[in-house]
Amino acid sequence: MTPPFATAAPLAGVPHGFFGRRGGVSSGDLASLDCGLGSGDDPALIAENRRRAAAAILPGAALTGLYQVHGNRCVIVDAASDLAARPEADALATRTPGVLLGILTADCVPVLFADAKAGVVGAAHAGWKGAIAGVTDATLDAMESLGADRKSIVAAIGPCIARASYEVDDGFVARFLADDPANEHFFAAARPGHAMFDIAAYVAARLAAAGVTTVAIGGQDSYAEEAAYFSYRRACHRGENGYGRQISVIGFKPPS
Repeated sequence: MTPPFATAAPLAGVPHGFFGRRGGVSSGDLASLDCGLGSGDDPALIAENRRRAAAAILPGAALTGLYQVHGNRCVIVDAASDLAARPEADALATRTPGVLLGILTADCVPVLFADAKAGVVGAAHAGWKGAIAGVTDATLDAMESLGADRKSIVAAIGPCIARASYEVDDGFVARFLADDPANEHFFAAARPGHAMFDIAAYVAARLAAAGVTTVAIGGQDSYAEEAAYFSYRRACHRGENGYGRQISVIGFKPPS
């Protein structure tokens, strides 16, 4: 079975996909395309889910990922890399064909990048901590070190928690305003002492400020769209024992 996935117009021609929770083999709260190695799911089921996702985008490609830590480090992947190593980082970049970069999310923002002309791709996991710390900036820097031109890099933001579902407290807001007072634009009024945060718009603005001229936002809400996406926050609110992770992948085909 080929699991369904979303694509982004700016990345047309570059193998990529934003997957949700459909089309896999996991069950229960983790049904069905749980790709998270840290979810507590059966490793054999996770392996099959990840195989399905990779095969749907780039058959025969090697899928690599990270031990994500909500930071701003970007790892460069090349032909000599141990693709099973899962280094502690939150972004990947490569110019090596036949490798799929994979990012896991469950409300955080998955960002896929490409400079098709230079043959360089990137992928970032931008939770709020990584986003404000500059994980997308680090990804752009890494891609440039591989020969990408920032003016040619396009980016796409996949399924994540939407502003309507992302309530934060005033202390959270204060962190962002201390970093840049203009960040007030990403918060909307909520109940006293709280605000609603538009993390997708914040990440898009960071990309634009860094010189990326084409940024697509998918607009899905991982929290509200229960049948389609896993959500850490929803699982916490319901007191569930665990939560799945969806995967977003990008890569280039090897020369024929």
